[in-house]
Amino acid sequence: MSTILIRYAELGLKSRMVRRRFENLLRDNILSALAKGRVEALLHSDEGRFYVEADDVDSAVTCLRRVFGVASVSVAETCGSSMEDICEHAAAYSMSRLQPGQSFAVRPRREGTHPYTSVDIGRNAGSAIYRANENLGIKVDLGSPDVEIFIEVRGPKAFIFDTYQDGPGGLPMGTQGKVIAFVKDDRDALAAWMLMKRGCRILVSGLAHPLLQAYDPDLKMLKDDAGLFIGDDVLGVVTGLGMDDFDALKDIRFEVPVYAPLVGMDDEEIERRLKEMV
Repeated sequence: MSTILIRYAELGLKSRMVRRRFENLLRDNILSALAKGRVEALLHSDEGRFYVEADDVDSAVTCLRRVFGVASVSVAETCGSSMEDICEHAAAYSMSRLQPGQSFAVRPRREGTHPYTSVDIGRNAGSAIYRANENLGIKVDLGSPDVEIFIEVRGPKAFIFDTYQDGPGGLPMGTQGKVIAFVKDDRDALAAWMLMKRGCRILVSGLAHPLLQAYDPDLKMLKDDAGLFIGDDVLGVVTGLGMDDFDALKDIRFEVPVYAPLVGMDDEEIERRLKEMV
């Protein structure tokens, strides 16, 4: 069974206590996303990584790429961390991925204590891959290869993969409090999404936008006047208004801060960001 490696970036900059709290929230959000996608999976973690094992890997990856706090994911084959195991499995992995005449490079990384260096991994695994595919006329190109094979050794295990798939990054939802979003169109949805990426839980007044629902399985809709919900636990209001709506922005009055993250973006950038959300 393949293992999905989940990486985070920004969380790693926090103090140990804050990072532990954020990691717990990220774990909960990952499990919630997988449950909403009806994906049965096992989740565990160690320092700096989460790991998911699922029968339906493609569906799991789709869910994970919509969890805020996830920087990237990779579907990896696992083996032991001995050099012999790494070379054997790297060679077998490469045989279904290299085509005649292609170039390749091994990108090694290592965490923990081992009787070899990352350079040793690259050299030995690269030699094993070359020998296994020598009949194809392949060659090594460390600068601009056709195929990259990543080998990440962490403690007693090694993970072999060929692709990084981006997640939304940012902070796990729930780390930065609640914000009300007035959503009537795509621009408002994008503004709300940007606050979600900074760790906020969004309470939606108006349109139940499908893009927001895709990123928050438990998205809360407000059925009554949103102003009634503004209290100590609501830290602000977010709107999709921009510089062209400056007069409307000036007229907004709430007892909490009003966030307008699209101010300073032109229509082209807004359209590009909306496509990235899909």
